Amino acid sequence: MKIDSHQHFWRYDPTEYGWISEQHTVLKRDFLPVDLEPLMAENNIDGCIAVQARQTIDETEWLLEISDANPAVMGVIGWVPLCRTDLNASLDRLNENQKLVGVRHVIHDEKDNNFILRKDFNQGIRQLGPRNLVYDILIFEKHLPQTIQFVDQHPNLQFVVDHIAKPKICSARFDSTWAENILELSKRTNVACKLSGMVTEVIDSRWSPNLLKPYVDTVLEAFGPDRLIAGSDWPVCLLRAEYTRWHQTILSMTESLSEYEQSNILGQNACRIYNI
Repeated sequence: MKIDSHQHFWRYDPTEYGWISEQHTVLKRDFLPVDLEPLMAENNIDGCIAVQARQTIDETEWLLEISDANPAVMGVIGWVPLCRTDLNASLDRLNENQKLVGVRHVIHDEKDNNFILRKDFNQGIRQLGPRNLVYDILIFEKHLPQTIQFVDQHPNLQFVVDHIAKPKICSARFDSTWAENILELSKRTNVACKLSGMVTEVIDSRWSPNLLKPYVDTVLEAFGPDRLIAGSDWPVCLLRAEYTRWHQTILSMTESLSEYEQSNILGQNACRIYNI
């Protein structure tokens, strides 16, 4: 089974999606399952995991409704109020739907670079494990030292790092600080990593598989083929790459692996880690 482990749906509203700027005109429309399913079929992808794009309970509920109506949407990574005292009530209600497989908070948009270490946030994180939920880590590479401290507080919780922790990708210099920190983080066996979102982190005007390959090779060395998960980050990827081009790029950069290892990255790891 091939799984796109990271994509988004939305009904575009400029107020609700303020992060979609004037430079992001390609994203200023609705993106729904009817738009994604032909792309998945073209690339022989069997299912996907929908990930939150707004930090609201309403959106999490909407994504779960979409997953119930569309069998190809096999799981939802939603948002819940991790820092609030009413967290447990929200989690209990949402977790009645088995399509809720994980939770995410947009850490990299928080003004406090140490947000991930906040006491109230970590109290909320502790409520995920007993409910068999994964936590997706959305950070910039500058947050990796704090993230290592964060993960060490939760050795029994499954984590997945989105977009290889968003290094600064440019042809002039390989981000060696990112590499050192991602290798250190990978020593925690309860952490997996998504091969996703890289094209939008490229600083150069153009990108190529050769530009991305050192970063893919680094996370492959760090996490191995058993803890890497392929995702498109559609429709955000459209800022730099069409869906099929990105999928073909992942295939090309993993073609040296065995068929078993490649199938793990392309779907089996997502099924296992997210309990699909």
